[in-house]
Amino acid sequence: MQSKESVVAANTNIEKSKMQPTFLQRLRRRLVTRGEWQLYLLILPTVIYFIIFHYIPMYGIQIAFRNYSITKPLSAAKWVGFQYFERFLNSPMFPQLFRNTLILSFYDLFIGFPFPVIFAVVLNQTQSKKLVKFTQTVTFAPYFISMVVLVGMLNLFLSPTTGLVNKMLGAFGIEPVYFMAEPQWFRHVYVFSNVWQRTGYQAIIYFAALTSVDPELYEAATIDGATRLQKIWYIDLPSITPTVVTMLLLAVGKILNVDTQRTLLMQAPTNLVTSEIFGTYVYKVGLINTQFSYSTAIDLFKTLINLTLLIVTNQISRKLTDESLW
Repeated sequence: MQSKESVVAANTNIEKSKMQPTFLQRLRRRLVTRGEWQLYLLILPTVIYFIIFHYIPMYGIQIAFRNYSITKPLSAAKWVGFQYFERFLNSPMFPQLFRNTLILSFYDLFIGFPFPVIFAVVLNQTQSKKLVKFTQTVTFAPYFISMVVLVGMLNLFLSPTTGLVNKMLGAFGIEPVYFMAEPQWFRHVYVFSNVWQRTGYQAIIYFAALTSVDPELYEAATIDGATRLQKIWYIDLPSITPTVVTMLLLAVGKILNVDTQRTLLMQAPTNLVTSEIFGTYVYKVGLINTQFSYSTAIDLFKTLINLTLLIVTNQISRKLTDESLW
């Protein structure tokens, strides 16, 4: 038999559970009593966007496990399990795609990730406000150039016959270089064009983090005789470390998501040996050859790799720096 104390404790817990407000009651209290409905209204479009374009499409993941045809409903497609995953892993294209995607991704991460951080730190140490605003405007503007226009500019400047770069090389007696056609130049052109276009945009978040640093820290450092480099090392970098770690984790989490549009526009039959990546192959197999199940399996495989890398790097970051996404 239960003791009197246990019965009393059970009754007390029941009474407490009855007194606790439900989710709808808490939501109503926030919306009506606290007057927070405006805040929820502001985030509503974002929530709707993610539901429509991110959560509802998850229903289509099952295409990777079915023999899907566009002429039949998805529910009528036959389940084939991991057939398309096995087909891709045993495909002769798999090693090339995996190698090209990894090399291009890590090259872009190694070169492209530090640039916005360095740019924001240098800009933060600039005394002239007008120069800061002018520099931000000039470096931010390329972000608004469409990808088609950007690749057109690359073709124009890097043309072996009329391009400005090859004319400058010709002035030094160097033979014209086919930057957009030769496979050994594809990765360099891709990465540095990406750096040029996105550095100003990506530096905004780091610059915003630096502007929140207490000015008294700089004043105290100046009084103590700290040089500009010491201010950067002991004040600026520690202040933006959480932001840098967060952005690095997010970058690693999409390490295999190379810009497919840029790659397709820069791709040529002569540079396929280095430019064929997961995204371009999925585009050709899925949209051009209409092998929807096969292309979905490839893309899902890539997503699982990204998720695994994100979890691993998040755990490493938590142990080494006490900073993590969750």
